[in-house]
Amino acid sequence: MTRAESKRSAPPPGADVDFVQLLTPDGERVTHPDYSVDFDADELRGLYRDLVTVRKLDAEATALQRQGELGIWASLLGQEAAQVGSGRALRPQDMAFPTYREHGVLYCRGIDPIMPLGLFRGVDQGGWDPIANKFGIYTIVIGAQTLHATGYAMGINKDGKVGTDEGEAVIAYFGDGATSQGDVNESFIFASVYNAPVVFFCQNNQYAISEPLQRQTRVPLYQRASGFGFPGVRVDGNDVLASYAVTRAALDNARHGQGPTLIEAYTYRMGAHTTSDDPTRYRVASEVEEWQAKDPIARVRKLLEREGLADDEFFASVDADARTEAVKLRERVLALPDPDPTEMFANVYPNGSHEIDAQREQFAAYHASFAHEGGH
Repeated sequence: MTRAESKRSAPPPGADVDFVQLLTPDGERVTHPDYSVDFDADELRGLYRDLVTVRKLDAEATALQRQGELGIWASLLGQEAAQVGSGRALRPQDMAFPTYREHGVLYCRGIDPIMPLGLFRGVDQGGWDPIANKFGIYTIVIGAQTLHATGYAMGINKDGKVGTDEGEAVIAYFGDGATSQGDVNESFIFASVYNAPVVFFCQNNQYAISEPLQRQTRVPLYQRASGFGFPGVRVDGNDVLASYAVTRAALDNARHGQGPTLIEAYTYRMGAHTTSDDPTRYRVASEVEEWQAKDPIARVRKLLEREGLADDEFFASVDADARTEAVKLRERVLALPDPDPTEMFANVYPNGSHEIDAQREQFAAYHASFAHEGGH
């Protein structure tokens, strides 16, 4: 096999793809028989600000890693609409279970964006409060969070917190590659059988690290839901309006006791899988260029311009504010203190442990033995 042949790309974006779309790449609104949004001008401008800010913060994190300030970073470049749209669709009482790439959803849940950077810098464990923020900790084990989400949703049923507009719902995020994992398929079974109020949100960014979608499945991912007994829907993941509408509808169905839904957000990872990945080894530049024409931020800007809802001054102010936030984030990351090595023993058991205490003391003594060498 030649190098060119080995770079088997995913189908051209939009080619033979049927999905829910409310905003075209040219910024034109289109209607759909089952989904719609009714955003006013301020809300549309707010979505644009979210998209731009999230992308800028993500770009800053990538730059920090390239400069040696983070150990690794998983960029969301290209997937902003799927994350912001679904993130804004969550109601305050809903619970989200992320992977390690949901920086946009984290931002929409009001969590300080420095939190995941501390994790990837290696100075803390990304320690936001999952319950207080209704947003689970980042999950590195591929697909594990879908089981966590399903169990949490089953608990909501047990507690009787479904059946009304005030009911609770759960959303679990994962990528196309995770659909090949046993955990994900097991969570589908449990969610279906127990009618759990959970939405499975798959960001199909076309590659499981280096494996294109056609090497992962013979059918569209959203169609797998029917085999487990619940509905699946594919949405244009680069369309923030459609991502919002489809997610809000699925969450509301869940909170009213109608069980799970699988959403396949059809999008594209514009950058590397992580900063340790080289995507030029497995995909061609022309494919990336095709998806650049479907950029999620550009289409919202075109909408705002087309409908006269924003001017150059607004766009310039959004860009300036995003840059300011990125600079602040950089300064805060560089100022993060190195942790005391003994902190690794903290927060292991909620009520402490004699064994952990003994290990901490042993490690502290070992660490102190290097003090005369000036080591840390």
